[in-house]
Amino acid sequence: MTEVSDREPPRRRVPGPARPARPDARRRPGPGARPARRPSQARPGAPRHLRLGSPRPRLRLVGLALTLVMIAFVVRLFQVQAVDASTYAAKAEQNRYVGQVLAADRGEITDRSGVALATSEDAYDITADPTMFAPDHLKIGDGPEQAAALLAPILGQDQEALVKKLRPKNKSLRYTKLASRQTPQVWKQIKDLKSALAKKSETEKNTHNVLAGVFSVGTSKRVYPNGDLAAGILGWVNGEGKPGGGIELQLDKQLAGKDGKIRYAQSGGRLVPTVGSTETPAVPGSDVELTIDRDIQWAAQKAITDQVKESAADRGYVIVQDTRTGQILAMANSPGFDPNDLSDADSAALGNAAVQDAFEPGSTAKVMSMAAVLQENTATPMTHVVVPNRLHRGDRLFKDDIDHPTWYLTLNGVLAKSSNIGTILATGQLGKTQAQSNKVLYDYLRKFGLGSYTGLGFPGETKGILAPPDKWSTSQQYTIPFGQGVSINAMQAASVYSTIANGGVRVEPTLVRGTKGPEGRFTPAPEPKKNRVVSAKTAKTLAQMLESVVDDEEGTGTKARIPGYRVAGKTGTANRVDPATGKYQGYTSSFAGFAPADKPRVTVYCAIQNATQGSYFGGQICGPVYKQVMEFALKSLQVPPTGAKAARLPVSFQN
Repeated sequence: MTEVSDREPPRRRVPGPARPARPDARRRPGPGARPARRPSQARPGAPRHLRLGSPRPRLRLVGLALTLVMIAFVVRLFQVQAVDASTYAAKAEQNRYVGQVLAADRGEITDRSGVALATSEDAYDITADPTMFAPDHLKIGDGPEQAAALLAPILGQDQEALVKKLRPKNKSLRYTKLASRQTPQVWKQIKDLKSALAKKSETEKNTHNVLAGVFSVGTSKRVYPNGDLAAGILGWVNGEGKPGGGIELQLDKQLAGKDGKIRYAQSGGRLVPTVGSTETPAVPGSDVELTIDRDIQWAAQKAITDQVKESAADRGYVIVQDTRTGQILAMANSPGFDPNDLSDADSAALGNAAVQDAFEPGSTAKVMSMAAVLQENTATPMTHVVVPNRLHRGDRLFKDDIDHPTWYLTLNGVLAKSSNIGTILATGQLGKTQAQSNKVLYDYLRKFGLGSYTGLGFPGETKGILAPPDKWSTSQQYTIPFGQGVSINAMQAASVYSTIANGGVRVEPTLVRGTKGPEGRFTPAPEPKKNRVVSAKTAKTLAQMLESVVDDEEGTGTKARIPGYRVAGKTGTANRVDPATGKYQGYTSSFAGFAPADKPRVTVYCAIQNATQGSYFGGQICGPVYKQVMEFALKSLQVPPTGAKAARLPVSFQN
């Protein structure tokens, strides 16, 4: 028996099969030889030793796997670059360079003091990439419909129209404009909705961001801070950024600046910042400074609007001009329009009627006839003119606006009482024959600017109608001297009186003082053209005669008097040609003049078309407008009274 330790329980031996001895296991014993080992019997509980296999098979297997992977990459690369190259090139359209226009900031339009009349504020063009609404991109078939349903109420557009833009016939179209010049608030509303859909689509499988393909492009929107003030002068800019009239159209090249452009890589409509971009910056437009005085413009616009409404007239205009420089301080029309919102505007009120309407001026034109008579030394203010109640000339019988006994008037009185007959008699002395008289008068009318553009270069301006004297009809030979049979615009009429006020020198009217470029340098407008029409002596005499119209009790313009100031002016009441029918209907009522009469600073011209309530005489309805506007302008410009006494030329003589 084997002896065992008391710490370890004896192990029971289980007999097993004897291992056969190898044939060569037995050895011959010899001196010092080790005794032969007795064959051992296997123990069932003894662990077996594992022998590692050769690594070569495993290396061969890994090498084979890597070779197969490389072959797969090569095959795939060959497929992408050769076999399916066109297919993948088309898919790469989702990642390509795109370009956008960078809109230039439009220059401001200001009054003579730098007060903004037209400016621009930030806005956004709402755009879209139609390919991002396709079924293969959104994984739904009605992406455009869903997007349009969300956008239509925000943009205020028709839903079906938006669907057509988002699903164009050209399936490869990458850009479409959904709405122009929207406010920042509109874009923020779309952007917030777009972000909410994006977050929801990440957590809910059945939700799709149907606005992912909607983007914005920064631009600007034209704004007119004073509403309808000077709208006829300014014009407007439409929703597409195109000018629609006035200074906006006339000086669009200076105001618009030069658009820039940007080219960048995009993926799914988003900028890829790591690729880089190229950009040509936009060049801002120049600011335009007008000659207009905002306060005087407001006063003129209010006065003419109130009178047109009171007279239930078709329209009216008032022009205020600096007599020395020709600069226009105000040009008001009624009715007008608000260039911020043309949706409710009357199409007939758009534009600037003060330069676009042609009408027969009536008796305000008599000052030109008197200028010709005085300049040609045919008569003086004291020349006696016997004025009968009727005058037969050619094939017509002419009369004054009222029936009267024979008047014994001075030439000054003919102008003060606005006698048609007296004017015909006076101008008939300009030549030895009527034809010669016509030619002389025509030449003076042309010098005063009739039949020509004023020099403003304003869009849509009319030059009126003044036929050559050899084309004058029998009646025109006698009606043109008192302002019928010839047509002008309101600016031409104002310029006539400014010429007299400026000592007989006509200065082309101007609306623009200068421009200020993006660099801030102010460039004055070119000096206006000047030409002498009558002598300074003749102009001074005419000013004295025009004072009689307002100051003398027999004058027709007493309602234009301004306490403390000497006022020169002339009334006008002409038969009006209805532009719709081409026939005479109603009247053109007007008043023109300047002040102070002996040292002129300001010219004011007012005309009202087809007054249908109350009086239609120019002195009655335009005289008060003249007074209201002239008083405001004189105070605004701080023009003091001269204090000199009027000449008070006689109106009549004793027979």
